[in-house]
Amino acid sequence: MVIEIDTNVPSELVPLSWLIGVWEGSGLVNYEITAPDGTSETRNVEFGQRISFSHDGLPYLNYTSYTWLTDEARTPLATEVGYWRLARKQIEGDPGPGMLPGVGARPFTTTQSVEALRNSNQGFDIEASVLHPTGVSELYIGQVKGPRIDLGTDAVMRSTNAKEHSASTRLYGLVENHLLWAWDIAALGQELATHASGRLARLE
Repeated sequence: MVIEIDTNVPSELVPLSWLIGVWEGSGLVNYEITAPDGTSETRNVEFGQRISFSHDGLPYLNYTSYTWLTDEARTPLATEVGYWRLARKQIEGDPGPGMLPGVGARPFTTTQSVEALRNSNQGFDIEASVLHPTGVSELYIGQVKGPRIDLGTDAVMRSTNAKEHSASTRLYGLVENHLLWAWDIAALGQELATHASGRLARLE
């Protein structure tokens, strides 16, 4: 598969650049919940979704997702926001912490220098932070290899008011110019299991 690369993106985003844009489509929630008494129910619902990946000239992607039920009212379902980037140690040339500017030249500003970050699987290690308005924050680690991304949670933080959610995995792939994704979760006392998936087309 040939992936078109936007030469205007920061060099560190080149491995992730095929995600940039706005994607819209539909998906399905299918999650089985077994109660302590052994009874089970499957929560099954269709939804619409719009995802956006963008950047501000910095070496990370801004991520937003909004979903709605496919009823007549397009009832809002869920939303999340986050940041995706190549996983590497932050050094003096990088900005932060907070709003502190970096000291000296910024690192990895050419595609040739970014190649040094390629892992032993010929992909790139990545980190993704995803924040939910329901009091849950997920930190994912994984890799991007061509048009495929595999992620698993390194940590899940919950407020005291959030529903129980302990782990997630996510898979993204570019297939026939569509963004396909699958999301497994361990939540509400359940083991890690299939939760939701979708198929999205890039909007012009």
